[in-house]
Amino acid sequence: MSQILFRNMNLLDPKWDEARGGYEVLVEGDTIREVSARPIKAAKARVVDCGKRTLMPGLIDCHVHVFLTEVNIRNLENVPLTLLTAKSAELMLGMINRGFTTVRDTGGADWGIKTAVESGLIPGPRLFISGKAMGPTGGHSDSRRRTDYQGAPCGCCNAMVYVMAVADGADAVRACVREQMRQGADQIKIMCSGGVASPYDPLDSLQYSEAEIAAATDEAKNFGRYVLAHAYTPEAITRAMNNGVRTIEHGNLIDDKSARLIKSKGGYMIANLVTYFSMKERADQFGMTGDMLAKNDIVLEGALRSLEICKKAGVKVGYGSDLLGALQVDQSLEFIHRAKVLKPIEIIRQATTVGAEILRMEGKLGTVAPGALADLIVVDGNPLKKLDLFLDQGAHLPMIMKAGKFHKNELK
Repeated sequence: MSQILFRNMNLLDPKWDEARGGYEVLVEGDTIREVSARPIKAAKARVVDCGKRTLMPGLIDCHVHVFLTEVNIRNLENVPLTLLTAKSAELMLGMINRGFTTVRDTGGADWGIKTAVESGLIPGPRLFISGKAMGPTGGHSDSRRRTDYQGAPCGCCNAMVYVMAVADGADAVRACVREQMRQGADQIKIMCSGGVASPYDPLDSLQYSEAEIAAATDEAKNFGRYVLAHAYTPEAITRAMNNGVRTIEHGNLIDDKSARLIKSKGGYMIANLVTYFSMKERADQFGMTGDMLAKNDIVLEGALRSLEICKKAGVKVGYGSDLLGALQVDQSLEFIHRAKVLKPIEIIRQATTVGAEILRMEGKLGTVAPGALADLIVVDGNPLKKLDLFLDQGAHLPMIMKAGKFHKNELK
């Protein structure tokens, strides 16, 4: 089995508070075999000199949409699945180029695109998929136009139908959850409040009922999976957490009480500030409507405050971007927005070790340790002192490795 030995580096394992010099890392196959502060003996290994740059785990984004290739998602009504797949390939290439070696798709990506990445047909990050995002009639995942009175049109030429699902009542929700898991979902996505990008539902609307949420979480648990919930308001967060949801997505309007509830239940919140800043700046250029942008202003106001509330309550927060279409180039700007209230090491942990916990991959992802998967990046400097090194579409990342294979290597 081939070996690769990384030398002459500053090692940044997120379990430490700072990068440490003098370490070497030996990769064998797809796994990290050895990490040592002393020279590693590996006569047959390919040696990579890091030039005193920083070596660290690959980044984890716990809220992406590789199939939501349009900023105004209603435009997906005119996108066939063939074009959707081609566009998603471009988006995933951008993600791994930015150092995100793992992402959790929170609605849309299926087992086909996951298999294409795993088999090497398409370059991209390791994918954890949710299948179709589920919600009630008239909710955030209802993809129909108001003129579509009965059922939804065929999904082969309307990608909106392919990425979202409508299920009403506990029994229908159970059936839909079972179908997503039959189709290979790693986790289940449900809607518990209104959303910005959906035109017909108020932001503060409560969507899935307690019985529907409980049905979803029960079925997911039976299958060894878990449920993540789109939820902005304290009421939606509370309803979700009291009925078995594990992770809250967005949570911009969270309050102290609902944050303490997440903490008491051992849950997580995945914040995604960058999408609201980016949509406010230029989403109108891509056809997002005034009603959508007005809702965006509401959640943007609470974005930074939500991080402060979660930190105070001790809630673990994962790194998420939730960007749509062409705005996905802003993925790494999430580091910069979070730095307004958090320390660099806190943000890096959110994008590594916390992300690994959310994915139930502790010790395998988000760390540089023996037995972990060899998902590694090299940074031109110390990101603890300059988070800007994560910007510019990966220009400051001369090496990106996923599962022991170089996606990019400019080092000798």
